[in-house]
Amino acid sequence: MAATGPMRLVFVGWGAMAQATANVLTDPAVQIVAIAKRSESVDDTSVPAGALAIHQPDELASINPDVVAEAAGLGSVAAWGHAALNAGADFIVSSVSALADADLLMSLKQAASRTGARVVIQPGALAGVEALAAARLMGLESVEHRIVKPPGAWRGTPAAAAHDLDALTEEQVLFSASASETALAFPKNANVAMTTALAGVGPDATNVTLVADPAATKNRHELRARGAFGRLEVVIANNPLAANPKTSTLAALSLARCIENRVSPLVI
Repeated sequence: MAATGPMRLVFVGWGAMAQATANVLTDPAVQIVAIAKRSESVDDTSVPAGALAIHQPDELASINPDVVAEAAGLGSVAAWGHAALNAGADFIVSSVSALADADLLMSLKQAASRTGARVVIQPGALAGVEALAAARLMGLESVEHRIVKPPGAWRGTPAAAAHDLDALTEEQVLFSASASETALAFPKNANVAMTTALAGVGPDATNVTLVADPAATKNRHELRARGAFGRLEVVIANNPLAANPKTSTLAALSLARCIENRVSPLVI
């Protein structure tokens, strides 16, 4: 971060999540200096006053950002992540399912090591990730993550081809596999599965179950872990983001907290 002046922040993506995040950023020590967005939306009047609209990763270097926050989908992580890190900026990842690609994860970590910047995974819609990461230091025996959503939330995914989602009358397990397999098969629905995996025992050893529940009105995450520390059980039911029901409101709030923690004199 710059020694003087506000922290220079760039958003990659300017959809519902990024805009919701920007709306709750209140710390004057954070300045949104640029928005990376598709050229066809360049005239979008929602872009913060004074912020540049950019379209290519190589434009980051001239902007001199301190932090680049991704909220654009897994396809943006590689190019924008490397550009941010090479520019010396910390890169906050929201589309964590992209990191199921072990080669990409390694290359981002190597880029961060070269420049002294950091790759930061924000917790998104998940609760308990800090406790899980702390417990890992003493060793974890098992980690399970169960994701329960209304049937409609699974439309447009492989589950829709295998199940009649509209006909469900009770809970239906749609998919059960490792976090790495889940993130690849359901990249838009299971970002938090990779977050759990990277905080805990890794993508291949983390068990993930995806469930459609016709009685559910919220997106629910059930996290369970056992280890030398004891036992962890966390359940969180998130309201969907009004402008994009496939995203939880807490995901945007977690990104805002992650950004503001970088300038706050007190971090929790």
